[in-house]
Amino acid sequence: MEPLKFNALLKSTIWGGEKIIPFKHLDVQQENVGESWEISGVPGNETVVANGEYAGKKLNELVHELKGKLVGEANYQRFGDEFPLLIKFIDARQDLSIQVHPTDEIAKRQGKERGKTEMWYLLPSDADATLLCGLKQQITPTQYAEMVENDTICDAISRYDVKEGDCFFLPAGRIHAIGTGCFLAEIQQTSDVTYRIYDFKRKDKDGNYRELHTKQAAECINYNVESNYRTEYTPEKNQGVSLVQCPYFNTAVYDLDEPMTIDYSELDSFVILIGLKGEGTITDNEGNVTTLRAGESILVPATTETLKVEGNVKFLETYV
Repeated sequence: MEPLKFNALLKSTIWGGEKIIPFKHLDVQQENVGESWEISGVPGNETVVANGEYAGKKLNELVHELKGKLVGEANYQRFGDEFPLLIKFIDARQDLSIQVHPTDEIAKRQGKERGKTEMWYLLPSDADATLLCGLKQQITPTQYAEMVENDTICDAISRYDVKEGDCFFLPAGRIHAIGTGCFLAEIQQTSDVTYRIYDFKRKDKDGNYRELHTKQAAECINYNVESNYRTEYTPEKNQGVSLVQCPYFNTAVYDLDEPMTIDYSELDSFVILIGLKGEGTITDNEGNVTTLRAGESILVPATTETLKVEGNVKFLETYV
């Protein structure tokens, strides 16, 4: 079974910029595209297969049809017909709201399907781009609520200057916000549960303040303080460099300028490749040939045993 590409869902937002369409080499007219949902099984926002014998099918339809052959036997037992990861590109022309996501346990307690753990990998961003991630001082839930009310909550959160190649892991409970000028790839659990803590007193196009979820968020925040929330790693050419390993996804970055064969014969999972830079040719063990270039995301079925990658290409690899 050949690797699959999908028709991305482009979403215009009040904070969206102009980086995503050229990055993806698309010939479309759409303004303020804040997000491109690359591979999604979120109900109501499922991506559709763009190539091959399954073209036109929604992702979760395909999971239902192919089961473990597509996602891996253990993953199918764990997640059923819903694809477990959501892949996005995000372009922030303005600050996004300060948010937190619940753990699976808290989400179920609050009547939601599951929580959300995610990660960010920075693409070429503005020179002055920053983001917020994690508490930098000890505060209590009571102090948190007071700081939201008196507009000082940002004072308690670590701010980072960011550049291409930076990586941040955001386990459920870690307070965060994407800042102005950030352009990034996001890998997350299939979940759209977001609690908006603070939105800088901004109003929407109709003059209304956006809804905040201060009370629900208070239950979700991890109040532990760490010295560094940035994922530290050493870039290497022509090998996979691990970025994140967690119960929901494992992610590595590859920066190749010589051919490499990646062995998945012992892996009981689908693999997603997210193009960051350049262009390459991917040949699987069945002889199927696929191109991967910056701005493209490819779903490799669990039945695939090896991939030979050729070209000058940089990409993220993620699987469950």
